[in-house]
This record gives sequence, structure tokens and C-alpha cells, in this order.
Amino acid sequence: QVQLSQTGGGLVQPGGSLTLSCTASARTFSLYAMGWFRQVPGQEREFVAGTIPDGASAYAVDIVKGRFTIARDNARNSVHLQMNSLNPEDTAVYYCAAKRIEHNAPVPTFSYDYWGQGTQVTVSS
Repeated sequence: QVQLSQTGGGLVQPGGSLTLSCTASARTFSLYAMGWFRQVPGQEREFVAGTIPDGASAYAVDIVKGRFTIARDNARNSVHLQMNSLNPEDTAVYYCAAKRIEHNAPVPTFSYDYWGQGTQVTVSS
């Protein structure tokens, strides 16, 4: 069982930046791929960015590529999402997630096993 605890989020003006953080309880954190998802009311939760267990590879969807950066710190069992150049379309509840994957597997974009509690990000002037 992995427990994920999120911090960060809030209200930011268009063009601004926010950092979301997620800390995991698992002793074997370094065996899990970590991802960030977001969800807007009435829509399905969507994958935003993810990283493989050792952090050597990361993937972000096109709509956030170049603006959002995912990074993990296995020594602190944590993963972060740095979000720059935010726009109102980025407004959503953001969730971190963990998934156990095989060695050398690519960044998963679905079927994560554990989820954080979610944090609201609102981009508005």
C-alpha cells in the first residue's frame, strides 16, 4: 500500500507559475513510476506528465510540454510538477499517482494504482 500526500496548488494569474509536490509513504518508492493527472468537472481525468522509477526518463503531453516539468527525488520519496506559463485552460484538480512497473518499461499514461488526494489549481486574473 502506498499513500500519497500532495501539497501546493492554489490561485495564480495567467502567465504565472506553481509547483505541486507529492510525497509517498512507500519504502520502495524507487520502484514506482510517478505521474500527474488533472481533472475538470464533468470531464475525465487526464494524464499530464510522468516519470519512470529512476527518473531518467519523463514524458509530458503536448499541451503542457515546454511549460510543465516533472521531477522526482527518490531520496525524499517525492515528485514535483513545476508549472510555468499557466493559462486558464490549466485550471483543474491535479492528482499525483504511483504505479509499479517493470524495469525498462516506458512511462505509463494510464492504470495507475495509487492516488493522492488532489489539489486545486486555478488560473485566473
